[in-house]
Amino acid sequence: MLIICCPSPLLVPCANDSSLCPPSSLCLSVPLYFSVCTGDITQKGYEKKRGKLLAPYIPQIQGHCVTGLSKRYKGPAYIDASIAVLPGSKHNKSRAANTRDERFRSDLHTEAVQAALAKYKERKMPMPSKRRSVLVQSSVEACTPPDTSSASEDEGSLRRQGRLATSTPYQGHGHPAVEHWFNRVIQGSSTSSSASSTSSHPGGRSVTTTNTTAHAALNANAARPQVASVRGVSRGYNHHTSVMETADGVPVNSRVSSKIQQLLNTLKRPKRPPLREFFVDDFEELLDVQQPDPNQPKPEGQQMSPLEGEPLGVVTNWPPSLPAALQRWGTTQPKSPCLTALDNAGKPVYTLTYGKLWTRSQKLAYTLLNKLSTRNEPLLMPGDRVALVFPNNDPVMFMVAFYGCLLAELVPVPIEVPLTRKDAGSQQIGFLLGSCGVTLALTTDACQKGLPKAQTGEVATFKGWPRLLWFVTDGKHVVKPPKDWHPPIREASNDIAYIEYKTSKEGSTMGITVSHSAMLAHCHALTQACGYTEAETITNVLDFKREAGLWHGVLTSVMNRMHVISIPYSLMKVNPLSWIQKVHTYKARVAVVKSRDMHWSLLAQRDQRDISLSSLRMLIVADGANPWSISSCDAFLNVFQARGLRPEVICPCASSSEAMTVAIRRPPEMGVPPPGKAVLSMGGLSHSVIRVDTEEKLSVLTVQDVGQVMPGALVCVVRVEGTPYLCQTDEVGEICMSSGSTGVAYYGLPGMTKNIFETIPVTSSGVPISDRPFTRTSLLGFVGPDSLVFVVGKMDGLMVVSGRRHNADDVVATALAVEPMKFVYRGRIAVFSVSVLHDERIVVVAEQRPDASEEDSFQWMSRVLQAIDSIHQVGVYCLALVPANTLPKAPLGGIHISETKQRFLEGALHPCNVLMCPHTCVTNLPKPRQKQPEVGPASMIVGNLVAGKRIAQACGRDVAQLEDNDQARKFLYIQDVLQWRAQATPDHSLFLVLNAKGTVASTASCLQLHKRAERVAAALMGRLNTGDHVALVYPPGIDLIATFYGCLYAGCVPVTVRPPHPQNLATTLPTVKMIVEVSKSVCILTTQAIMKLLKSKEAAAAVDIKSWPMVMDTDDLPRKKSPQMYKPPTPEMLAYLDFSVSTTGILAGVKMSHAATSALCRSIKLQCELYPSRQIAICLDPYCGLGFALWCLCSVYSGHQSILVPPLELESNASLWLAAVSQYKVRVTFCSYSVMEMCTKGLGSQTEALRLRNVNLSCVRTCMVVAEERPRIALTQSFSKIFKDLGLSPRAVSTTFGCRVNVAICLQGTAGPDPTTVYVDMRALRHDRVRLVERGSPHSLPLMESGKILPGVKVIIANTETKGPLGDSHLGEIWVSSPHNATGYYTVYGEEALHADHFNTKLSFGDTQTVWARTGYLGFLRRTELTDASGERHDALYVVGSLDETLELRGMRYHPIDIETSVIRSHKSIAECAVFTWTNLLVVVVELEGSEQEALDLVALVTNVVLEEHYLIVGVVVVVDPGVIPINSRGEKQRMHLRDGFLADQLDPIYVAYNM
Repeated sequence: MLIICCPSPLLVPCANDSSLCPPSSLCLSVPLYFSVCTGDITQKGYEKKRGKLLAPYIPQIQGHCVTGLSKRYKGPAYIDASIAVLPGSKHNKSRAANTRDERFRSDLHTEAVQAALAKYKERKMPMPSKRRSVLVQSSVEACTPPDTSSASEDEGSLRRQGRLATSTPYQGHGHPAVEHWFNRVIQGSSTSSSASSTSSHPGGRSVTTTNTTAHAALNANAARPQVASVRGVSRGYNHHTSVMETADGVPVNSRVSSKIQQLLNTLKRPKRPPLREFFVDDFEELLDVQQPDPNQPKPEGQQMSPLEGEPLGVVTNWPPSLPAALQRWGTTQPKSPCLTALDNAGKPVYTLTYGKLWTRSQKLAYTLLNKLSTRNEPLLMPGDRVALVFPNNDPVMFMVAFYGCLLAELVPVPIEVPLTRKDAGSQQIGFLLGSCGVTLALTTDACQKGLPKAQTGEVATFKGWPRLLWFVTDGKHVVKPPKDWHPPIREASNDIAYIEYKTSKEGSTMGITVSHSAMLAHCHALTQACGYTEAETITNVLDFKREAGLWHGVLTSVMNRMHVISIPYSLMKVNPLSWIQKVHTYKARVAVVKSRDMHWSLLAQRDQRDISLSSLRMLIVADGANPWSISSCDAFLNVFQARGLRPEVICPCASSSEAMTVAIRRPPEMGVPPPGKAVLSMGGLSHSVIRVDTEEKLSVLTVQDVGQVMPGALVCVVRVEGTPYLCQTDEVGEICMSSGSTGVAYYGLPGMTKNIFETIPVTSSGVPISDRPFTRTSLLGFVGPDSLVFVVGKMDGLMVVSGRRHNADDVVATALAVEPMKFVYRGRIAVFSVSVLHDERIVVVAEQRPDASEEDSFQWMSRVLQAIDSIHQVGVYCLALVPANTLPKAPLGGIHISETKQRFLEGALHPCNVLMCPHTCVTNLPKPRQKQPEVGPASMIVGNLVAGKRIAQACGRDVAQLEDNDQARKFLYIQDVLQWRAQATPDHSLFLVLNAKGTVASTASCLQLHKRAERVAAALMGRLNTGDHVALVYPPGIDLIATFYGCLYAGCVPVTVRPPHPQNLATTLPTVKMIVEVSKSVCILTTQAIMKLLKSKEAAAAVDIKSWPMVMDTDDLPRKKSPQMYKPPTPEMLAYLDFSVSTTGILAGVKMSHAATSALCRSIKLQCELYPSRQIAICLDPYCGLGFALWCLCSVYSGHQSILVPPLELESNASLWLAAVSQYKVRVTFCSYSVMEMCTKGLGSQTEALRLRNVNLSCVRTCMVVAEERPRIALTQSFSKIFKDLGLSPRAVSTTFGCRVNVAICLQGTAGPDPTTVYVDMRALRHDRVRLVERGSPHSLPLMESGKILPGVKVIIANTETKGPLGDSHLGEIWVSSPHNATGYYTVYGEEALHADHFNTKLSFGDTQTVWARTGYLGFLRRTELTDASGERHDALYVVGSLDETLELRGMRYHPIDIETSVIRSHKSIAECAVFTWTNLLVVVVELEGSEQEALDLVALVTNVVLEEHYLIVGVVVVVDPGVIPINSRGEKQRMHLRDGFLADQLDPIYVAYNM
């Protein structure tokens, strides 16, 4: 799948005819959002404005319309787009009248958007790439050779299930020689195969080769590719002609890299906000604080004066409370209709009269108070809260229940019907019920039957809900009260009457308490403001449980004995015209609707010719405060004026749950000033300043007034943040209201209540404007001329980005205006902000239509980014598209924003397309670090002396002074030691090799090993010369050891090579071939089985098998004694070559002399106290480094018995190694990280079973992980923790450290203090500094000491640039001097000069005589309080990471593992991660362990976490299958190989996101 991220200037796709359709064909849609309109739409005005807007663009656009994508590009997928403008408005009639999947949008906003888009010139952007094929075919040639020396047949030991990117033979190129391979590889280019099948065009042909089936089979059981690429110097060899030079001069030819090139080109454009210059202290990376623009608009008006509504009129016979009104009408006008309910066909089902309402409410009140009891105590007492759970299509039962509670003096809490156990926001509702102490829920019989049930048949307890009793209020369950029982009818008091729920921006649910007196005062104020009279008819389309639907349709209506026609949401969905038909049928005087109801009715209005709206005196638009309501009002009036609708009856109002109704436009008979409109500059609004827009016609917001303040209310506008100062007259702020008719508190939340319900606005001098407390309405607005109130947004939708304010609804409107018809499903768009790196970032999520193609999505996304950038001057951080109908819904339509945001942050949104633009949006990164001129090395030493710091230098014990009865010391050569042992202790067993079952597969005593070696030597001596190099290609076992000594006996130089993997020859065989060639081996020794494999047909497909040197199998050698053993003239002669591929992909063979070999064995013997009576267990690969030394050399030297466990066998039996350790009571054991990981993951849950099999690890004194990297603390700790139950001492586990120049520098051994752990500041490390911090402090990174320095080894820390020595606890390169250093690299192309100083380099100052070898690793030495074996204070060596691996970004040095650790933590489905850089872009590859639909969730989470924790912007996110990230036998990630695979398009990614 694909992901893209884009800079603000984006490509402009073409506008097809529907994007500019005229008003009569405006299409409408379901949800709550509608687009903004910039003026009243009449056909003439529309044409005129449209012409004016588009005039500047028309000449340059004509003849440019490209419909869809006619061209197919080879290689990178560009989208080539331009914008088309259609003449005239011929298309009005083309669209069917009943298509309801577009949100109505004002065309003028659309045109503003189109004009804004036209400003952008054609741009090329990388389109994200989604997986289309299961396999990627690519040439062998195109992939870098994997690391044989450290991967292949037994890499199964590290296999992680998953698929492998395999390579097919190169079609039509014969078999290029390895020479050719090498030239290409050395150059570092990764040419892509022509058969790349990840087509980014839906129709792109997937080029596959004939043997796909073979590949699929191979794929099913192939191992994780344990590979490593080989890299070196460019030799100017070029294979393809169409090669593109990337920024660092590496020629590459591949689709991926051309996309990256496009990405780089887009990123080169300057960012909008200029970063101001400031000094950054090297340590504290200061985030750039956005400085206010000196030219930004500032308010200039006077301070506003509070606005008073007209006084509340005195009505002589006004009832003293709402229950009193009900009693009055129920007894004096019992036949008068109160409420008519409709079914889904629009037919009246039942009309509730005032008499019925009165008697039924009394029955319910009596039953609740007297007939419900627990343990003979009444269940409810007056003042208790009761939940009302009634469906939206049953207003009658709700009304009876509501008034029943009021009569019983209970507090109703109306909530939505929970449909499933996982409704969006349902848990929060449960929290509200719990905090209100609700124990009883009232509902209808039908509703109760529909609720989810537990197995007992009772209603299930919903997640987060308290335990509730459910009481059905239908007739048969309630009791008629006795004659002498009357409900108490009191005057309205300040006790709580009801609680209305409200969901906050963050998704939490609060209960707003409304007192009896406020409820009565609000009814009074509404009656006066709307001029309600007795027995009027009103149609109500709104939810009767809360807000305006409740206030007008349940409360005020009863106060005035009005007749309510209640239109359920379900009926509106079936017939959007129903409310208009009811107004006509019932001659209703008032209708209460929302903008969307007006839109929906426009959809179907053509079918109705005989409707008249002339009876309406007020059309109350409940969400008239929304910026987009003006377009609905205008469009509705346009159509229905002909049906008797008078313009002046449209009355928008503004309200909020806390303040109830704030302002409403009065009906015309009240003699009020005419309505107003304001065209405001969006730029001004973003700074909270009101500027009537004159020039820039694109970036405007048109708003209508919401009328005058409510009677008896005092209203003012205050600053949003901080102290509530009054705003100036031309400033936008939060509207506050003081009145007897607002809510009183948030139930049970006194702190928040004080902030919201008891605000005291003050003047600029700090004087309170009134002694009455004010309630904050959460509406943002201002007071305009004629004391009209204008609202421009809500606090919930406010997003403050870099100090500028944006309104989510406005952004929605802009996004919708781009091309809603073609793309967004039912206009469903959610906009919210998330906080990343100390600023808000805008996220846009839209549902795309099911039929939208990849190109459609990408085009739409690109255009939305441009439009928002143009109109709002703000960048979008993330734009995500989800499949239709997958966003969480609010109860009555619309999108549940807080739940959507929650899912986005949790990685549970499952988008099908994502476009992230961190490069555009994130402008507050710290400035890149400028390297200071280095202080000279001499000054460093002086500085350290002055500071009292010692030079960082340490050494192991002195070998010369360690007298021991080491017989082997007499011999200069390891082969002499074997001969001596064969005579002295012929039957002493040196080796046991175990198989997967745990039984001994083979053994070798000293004599047996000697005899087998002799046979090999005899076979070689006739055919080879002394000094010839011989490749040993064997599986782990005795054969390998015997042939190694056979080579030494014959005077040949052995090179151990990992055999190819029979199931994966294509990747593993070329590496074998390469090592054989590079090492100049003249002969290959191997087994019969492998010999067959090397010459097989399958092998011929991967390499040129004719060019193998002589291959001999050693399975059945004759028992022949060699004439005489070869004696090397000097111990400095070459003993063997050790080949390994580094994690950075360099194949390096090092030369080990006889002297170094003996010194290495002696050092290890002393450190681990190895004697013939000892046993050690080794679970390592025997091909290179310390693993090879422990397998082949140490037992022969020290005489101890080695129990050899090939790591491959752990695949089929994960407990093999630990069981062997336990069985043989081994004190010292060695393993690799991959083995430790297999045990941790595979046996974590089986420790009990192992204990029952008597596995006991208490014998282990030291378990060492052989590694060439920073110790993986998390892994070693979890290993210790898991196997603690089997007796493993937590002190036993430690790590070793070696590298190419010296395979064993540190090794814990048996004596000496335990390894210590320190915590360093990760931010300081980026600046090459060590700052020690406490555990758990922010940005802390634990580092564990890498074992003890071996006897005879000296270590110093040197400055990487100046080569001068550094002080204690300073970060630098680790240099090592020891008798067992390797003597140099052995490479074929004579590049030794490049690396000569790796082996013999000297300090530039201080001790300038000693010759050191550079390890290539960064680390530091720290003197501890512990004492070592010699009684000195112990110096601990901490390895931070390989210099070659580090990423230089923004002038700082990053270690990939730190970024990877953050990424893996960011989502539960990320199994593994690897990062690398390509042309200064950070590429993050994550393995997805979950369903592919989660792939795109990871993109935003990965980008967020890397920004937050490392201050880096991720350039590309690649999501792949488990097992794609290659690792070598030591369990290290081969990041460079991965990089080559990515650039050559061989990873078969699930999704690639290019962040803009």
